[in-house]
Amino acid sequence: MTIPNRTTLATLRRMLPAQVASLPAADLAALLDEVAKLKADGKQLSDLLHEGLDRRFGEAATAARRAEGKDTGRVRLEADGVEVVADLPKRVEWNQARLAEAVQTLREWGEDPADYVGTELTVTEARFAAWPPRIRALFEPARTLRPGRPTYALTPKEPA
Repeated sequence: MTIPNRTTLATLRRMLPAQVASLPAADLAALLDEVAKLKADGKQLSDLLHEGLDRRFGEAATAARRAEGKDTGRVRLEADGVEVVADLPKRVEWNQARLAEAVQTLREWGEDPADYVGTELTVTEARFAAWPPRIRALFEPARTLRPGRPTYALTPKEPA
């Protein structure tokens, strides 16, 4: 459904936030919809391109890493007069239960675990809200609430 005489993405690109704020809500809703479609299309194209790049250069990059004695990291290849930098980053995951065991072992050895591992304690908001007031009061001085980025959804209403 096209809304006649509405603001286009091309026009939006030249606008300031104050001008955007003054647009009719129907235009804002249509623009949000168009931007969402562009994002989805961009993601699909990016995924397709990355899959193609991996198929084209993946085996050569793996071989180059193996020749350098590494499983991950950056290697440089050449194809058709173009330098290709293929990066395979490390994604390390730690088993939390085993880490806790290792930390306990460090304590038993008389070592300070803080010399070896960082510890971040977290509390979910759902748990915090469910705590008894006495417990909440104990933890509140350690809690800072910051608002996130606001989001808006606009849905055009069908005429009655």
